[in-house]
Amino acid sequence: MNLLHKQNEKTVKLVVYGASILVSIVVVALNQKLIAPPKDFPSFIYKLPALNAFINGTCSVLLIASLIAIKSKNIALHKKLNLTAFVLSALFLISYVTAHFFIPDTKYGDINHDGIMSLQEKEIVSGIKPVYLIILLTHILFAVIILPLILMSFYYGLTDQRTKHKKLTRWSYPIWLYVTISGVIVYLMINKYYGY
Repeated sequence: MNLLHKQNEKTVKLVVYGASILVSIVVVALNQKLIAPPKDFPSFIYKLPALNAFINGTCSVLLIASLIAIKSKNIALHKKLNLTAFVLSALFLISYVTAHFFIPDTKYGDINHDGIMSLQEKEIVSGIKPVYLIILLTHILFAVIILPLILMSFYYGLTDQRTKHKKLTRWSYPIWLYVTISGVIVYLMINKYYGY
C-alpha cells in the first residue's frame, strides 16, 4: 500500500470514528432527555417506531440477499443491495433520533401507560422482561459497535480493497444483521406498551 493510500485510510478512519462517537453522544443525550423536546409536535412522529421496525426488517432481507449475491459471485448486485441497506440504515438513524427526541420513554410492561410500573404490572411481565432486556441491551451495544465497522467495510469495498473488506465483514455482517433483526424484535415486544 503506498503512502497516499495509507494517509487516505488514516483520514477516513478519523472521520469514521469521529462520526461514530458524535452519533453515540447524540443518541445518549436524547435517551437521557438532556435536550428538552418541544411540547407540541406533529402526530406523524408517533408512527416513526413502526417505520423504524419496517426499515430494520427491510435491511435484514437486503443483508441476507447481499450475502447470497456475494456467495454467487454477483458483486454488482451485492454492492447495490448493501448500498440500499446503508441508505435505509441512515434513514433509520434519522428517524430513530427524531422519534427519541419527541416521544417519551416507554416502560416495558406499563400496561396502563402511566409511566409507573405497579407490582401487578411487574408480575405480569416478570418472566419475559429479562428476555426483552437482554435483546434490547445487546441490540443497543451492537448498534454502537457496528457503525464504524459498517463505514470501514464500505470504505474497503468501494475502494476495491477486497482482502480488508472480506476480513472486516466477517465481523460487521453478522453484527449488522443481528442489529436489524433484534430491532424488529424489540419493537414487536414493546409496541403494545406505547401510550399513544
